[in-house]
Amino acid sequence: MRDAVIVEAVRTPVAKGKPGGAYAGVHPVDLHAHVLTALVERVPGLDPAEVDDVIGGTVAQVGEQSTNTTRMAVLAAGWPESVPATTVDRQCGSSQQALSFAAQGVASGAYDIVVASGAESMSRVPIGSSALVDGERADVGGPSVARRYPGGLIPQGVSAELIARRWGLSRSQLDEFAATSHQRAAEAWKHGWFDAQVVPPAAAGPATDATIRPGTTVETLAGLRPAFADPRWRERFGDLDWKVTAGNSSPVNDGAAALLVTTSDIAARRGWRPRARIHTAVAVGDDPIHMLTGIVPATAKVLARAGLTLADIDAFEVNEAFSSVVLAWLAETGADPAKVNIDGGAIAIGHPLGASGARLATTLLHTLERTGGRYGLQTMCEAGGTANATIVERISA
Repeated sequence: MRDAVIVEAVRTPVAKGKPGGAYAGVHPVDLHAHVLTALVERVPGLDPAEVDDVIGGTVAQVGEQSTNTTRMAVLAAGWPESVPATTVDRQCGSSQQALSFAAQGVASGAYDIVVASGAESMSRVPIGSSALVDGERADVGGPSVARRYPGGLIPQGVSAELIARRWGLSRSQLDEFAATSHQRAAEAWKHGWFDAQVVPPAAAGPATDATIRPGTTVETLAGLRPAFADPRWRERFGDLDWKVTAGNSSPVNDGAAALLVTTSDIAARRGWRPRARIHTAVAVGDDPIHMLTGIVPATAKVLARAGLTLADIDAFEVNEAFSSVVLAWLAETGADPAKVNIDGGAIAIGHPLGASGARLATTLLHTLERTGGRYGLQTMCEAGGTANATIVERISA
């Protein structure tokens, strides 16, 4: 049987996704093209013409990120016109889904060599842009969804508040988790643990992830006001106590990441070192009101399908959309917090939406290699109540 292995994985440093951010002057297609170019430079003898497909994730597929932006990135990278590409949208899990599709294609024999990638420029294509029509928010669900969920779907920040209430999470717990994320990410950069995975664009961009604040403390975070407090939700949900702030949520960011996937046999023939096997990948649906809790059933499903237990996993990457999401996942799974987001997470490093799944996979691979762990599990909550979970197995050199 064919397997699917990761040969190389790279990411840009993550920039602030706002006007004046380091990549604000970089077209998102060029940002995406940069990591494709980096893959070719890092894999000896790889001819882009050999790539059977490029599967990229982008969330806001509008404006400069519209019209199959991944195909545009392939052309911008100077790859042969014969190399196809497609862009997928599973919201924040888009590039994690791209990796799943890449692995499935390789394992089935549909592909021999494929790239899974993702890019998002939130400075040039702001969050929510794809849901706007003439400047007004579109009715994305339509009347049938409204009938099924009276009152309609809600913003993710309100979902994060509902999660905090359901799991009895205090403001200090949310802030403490966020401060730890910054401390871990700052330590990772200090010790050079990100150096091997990061490929800064030559023309622009930070040398490190721009939203990490090493001096962040629970005390400083406690001074921030709730970001989503709105009295109109009280009639529907009662008192939410409003604990979610900009400090215990992920920021808006720009970034890109890419991974090269093939089979272990092909890698051996080409003299490439297979670094990790994509062991198991799943996607699930969950309640679209709490919305961000799908990572709990996704984790259970991927472990069951893999025939593994939580104790078998050496490192977890759980996307830090909000502190409450990861803390609820920890409470439900019983995972060891010391194994979760070992080098910090999205609250510190950043969350460039469509790139985040590939960024987490890149970080997870390098973490396993540094620590000598065998199995890693990554999971990503997504708008609309879906979630991805993926288990990778490090291959010893």
